[in-house]
Amino acid sequence: MFKVMLIEDDMTLFQEVKDRLQQWSYQVYGVEDFSRVLQEFTEIRPDLVIIDIQLPKFDGFHWCRMIRAHSNVPIIFLSSRDHPTDMVMSMQLGADDFIQKPFHFEVLVAKIQATLRRVYNYNTERVELRTWRGATVEYVKNTVADEKGSVELTKNEMFILKMLIERKNQIVSREELIRSLWDNEHFVSDNTLTVNVNRLRKKLETLGLDAYIETKVGQGYMATEEAGSL
Repeated sequence: MFKVMLIEDDMTLFQEVKDRLQQWSYQVYGVEDFSRVLQEFTEIRPDLVIIDIQLPKFDGFHWCRMIRAHSNVPIIFLSSRDHPTDMVMSMQLGADDFIQKPFHFEVLVAKIQATLRRVYNYNTERVELRTWRGATVEYVKNTVADEKGSVELTKNEMFILKMLIERKNQIVSREELIRSLWDNEHFVSDNTLTVNVNRLRKKLETLGLDAYIETKVGQGYMATEEAGSL
């Protein structure tokens, strides 16, 4: 049974979401003190966090940043704000998905299921690591390392990298990446994928690998074995 931490100060909405998620056999935890969100997160140790942007004391971006400093637990934002920069900010901070209020509960459940399946199931595959351009990519640990050092990726970043290096020197379309990451591209902004790829490249830059994730305009992305190949 998965544990979900719902960081939401609207108690009516919190109770409605909690009741509905419990029907799907999720254990749902709320926040008792909005100045101690990180401490309560540490005590609960949830499998997934759902967080609103507008909260008492500090906003959801603050708590996402604090959680990300300690954990790669999947995070989904809920927000009534519809400014594109909110979604971009949430992705840059390491969130896995963004849902705008008001939302259909079926969409929320679908995104929760897709996120949990992606994060906790794909690592059970027999292949746990790959070598790419001299670096060791460990799927289970979400790390990429070579003689220059090591970087830790979020679940989404590793999933993208995994899809690309499993098909090295082949173009993987944006549509396929979006469907694989979020199940249904109709619920996801195309910019969300761009943000995740840019964050992946920024981390790989430390190892000098960022140039080998190529953008194929109008098509998708490709991980290459030789700079400028294909």
